[in-house]
Amino acid sequence: MKDRILQTLSDLRAYAVAKGADVILEYHEENSFLMRFANSAISLNTNEHLIRLEITAQAGKKRAGYELITDLSKLDEMKQGIDIAAEMVQHAQPLTYQPTIPVFAESFADESGCDAGLAQISNEEKLAYFNQAVAGLETDEIKLSGIFSNGVNTLAQITTRSEHTQYFKTSDAQVTAVLAHAGLKWEVNAEQSAQKKTDLKPALVKRNLAFLLQHYQHDTPQQLPLGKYDIVFGPAAIVTMVNFLNWIGFNGGSMKRGFSFLKEDQVGKKVFSEAFTLTDDPTHLETYPFQRDFTGILRKPAPIFEKGIFQGFIWVQDDADEFGAKPTGHTVAHKSLVLSPGSGDTEHRSPVRSLEELVSQPREKDILYIPFLHYTNIVNPSKAIFTGSSRFGALLLKKDGSVVIPYNVRLTQSLLDIFGDRVAWFSQHPVVYNTSVSYGGRNPAAMIVPAFIRVNEVEISHSNASY
Repeated sequence: MKDRILQTLSDLRAYAVAKGADVILEYHEENSFLMRFANSAISLNTNEHLIRLEITAQAGKKRAGYELITDLSKLDEMKQGIDIAAEMVQHAQPLTYQPTIPVFAESFADESGCDAGLAQISNEEKLAYFNQAVAGLETDEIKLSGIFSNGVNTLAQITTRSEHTQYFKTSDAQVTAVLAHAGLKWEVNAEQSAQKKTDLKPALVKRNLAFLLQHYQHDTPQQLPLGKYDIVFGPAAIVTMVNFLNWIGFNGGSMKRGFSFLKEDQVGKKVFSEAFTLTDDPTHLETYPFQRDFTGILRKPAPIFEKGIFQGFIWVQDDADEFGAKPTGHTVAHKSLVLSPGSGDTEHRSPVRSLEELVSQPREKDILYIPFLHYTNIVNPSKAIFTGSSRFGALLLKKDGSVVIPYNVRLTQSLLDIFGDRVAWFSQHPVVYNTSVSYGGRNPAAMIVPAFIRVNEVEISHSNASY
């Protein structure tokens, strides 16, 4: 199949060259599967096989795009797409800058991230996974919902500027299991990310669900008073906040457009806690990485923050063209972000690996545990202020060793505080958290973060009076 895909792109390139069209051709094939659960039963079990061809035509500073869902057997249809894009670009308004068409110096193919076992996992195996993950946990009032999403993703590229091609193939799976009380309306969840079949561990999902379930069934619920709390964030919440950095922080184009809290004169200066080291590291297969970017640049581990010090902005090719910057190899569908666990001095490290360990630790004061942030958004990008509400298993760990179930709370805070001097510690244990979304073309993504981060003196701006 790989050879057929690349030969098709080569044939389309030859057609475009003969027509005098300057184009970028991007092939995307996904084989996607989704098993959805609701009310402790399978509510949806579906799959789709889609092939998209995205054609970008350029003529000087003019650019136009055309995309079609097609099939490898429909070469004439794809050629018509090239004709349409070439006609569209003649009527486009010119950009204020000269966009780059990549010139691949050599052909490149990477299938190291595709696991045959995960790619071929059966419906029976997925159902068995969920049955094992929630065995003995469901009742007449506590029902299972969730998803098992998996697939194979193939991307291939060629341009009229070079005969060389790029080819990427990955397998992925994302699992979310939720147990919800029908009457009280509380929810607890556990999630898992997989790049290969052996990453799937339903026993770990069950352990996490059972622990939270024990507390939600037996501990006292409470509305929390407004004020400041020492908060331990779980991996889902951590990833949400790092993704905000990805959006309004270190992106060079965002900075130039005034949508970043970072400035050019902050490069080389301390912005966050010395515990904070963030790297875009495509050597981690768990993040479904791109070893080359979509312009052919070899991607290597790129530090963004090192012990709190800002190392520099990242530049995708189009932003670099617009603002006269040097591209940094980040013209990809997603980055491979790694927030280092427990870096910095010993004071900012914690050996805590699991929620059970966190709860069992002696405490000098009450601690609020927030595993997941929901209904999130940016409040003020120039000051890095975001907002979000707790969900899916928050706990208030009391100083006396007891546990209270807090109704959901909202925090509105600056990331400069969350990852700044208020950091108490990072867990030394890294976890992989899947950040894939199910809308649009399949784009599996994941981030590696510490299992927990403790941040002191975080303001709670709203507290619910019920679940």
